[in-house]
This record gives sequence, C-alpha cells and structure tokens, in this order.
Amino acid sequence: MKILGIDPGLDRTGWALLEQSGTGPGRLLRAGLFHTAAGEPLHARLSSLYDSFTELLAGERPDECAVEEVFFTKRAKTQSETVHARGVILLACARAGVPPRGYNPRSIKQNLTGSGSAAKPQMQRMVQLILKLEKPLEPDDVSDAAAIALYHARRAPFERLVAGRRK
Repeated sequence: MKILGIDPGLDRTGWALLEQSGTGPGRLLRAGLFHTAAGEPLHARLSSLYDSFTELLAGERPDECAVEEVFFTKRAKTQSETVHARGVILLACARAGVPPRGYNPRSIKQNLTGSGSAAKPQMQRMVQLILKLEKPLEPDDVSDAAAIALYHARRAPFERLVAGRRK
C-alpha cells in the first residue's frame, strides 16, 4: 500500500510517499517539496499547487492520502493561506479518487514522540529513526509529511476495522 503524507502550506508544501506492507512502518519511496512564488497572486499560486499535486497523484498513484489539519495560529494571514492550500490539495486528492484523511498535528506528535508539543528537530529525528534513514529529512515540511504518512499507516488499519463493524 502506498501512502502519501502531505504537510500543506502556500509557500512550501511537503510531501512524502511511503510504501507499507504488513505491520511495520514501511519505507520511504520518495519525498519532496512544492514551492509557490510569493509575488504571484493567490489564485495563481493555488493553481500551481493544484497542478503539482494532480501530476504527483497521477504519477505515483497512492492508495491513501493523509493531510495535516490546519492548526490555529496568531498569524491570521498564514492560517488563511494554509487553509486555501489545503483546500486545493483535498480537491486534487478527491479528483484523483484518493479520498484524503485529515489528522491533527498534536496527535501526530503525540503518537510518534510521546509528546503533543514536540519540537521540529525532535520530530525530524523520530522520523529518521522510524524510517531508518541515514540523516533527517530536510526541510522540516518534508519530514512533517513523512510523519503524517507514518501516523496514518498506524491508524488506518484500526479505522478500517471499525468502519467494517459499522456496516
């Protein structure tokens, strides 16, 4: 099973593709970062992000997508931009036939490190250890995307089991 983890943002969006078989954490297949030009109008940046994800989804064909939910911040402009970016990413996933799951950043941190307030370097190190990488993923947006995919890989089997019992 291929899982695409996504850390949304308007300036930088991190993504990581994991392949999972069995019960282990899986292995990192690819990871990257999409940038949009800060000087461009919002609609152009969102269109660029949508096109980038449409191409990624068509090329990699993930089975499942996991997207970090937007947290509340004191910087309203940053939050608004992230919400817009997340929206076009959700649309790209839906149109590709891969309904995305959203996860709270604190839950991801708690699950991977034991602390819901883990700092970025701590998260990067934990992702490195779990995936047995030689060095931490850079920048932190990419590492966060891998963390989101790892969290989804841990939760998805349970969620499928619960969903099956509801039918």
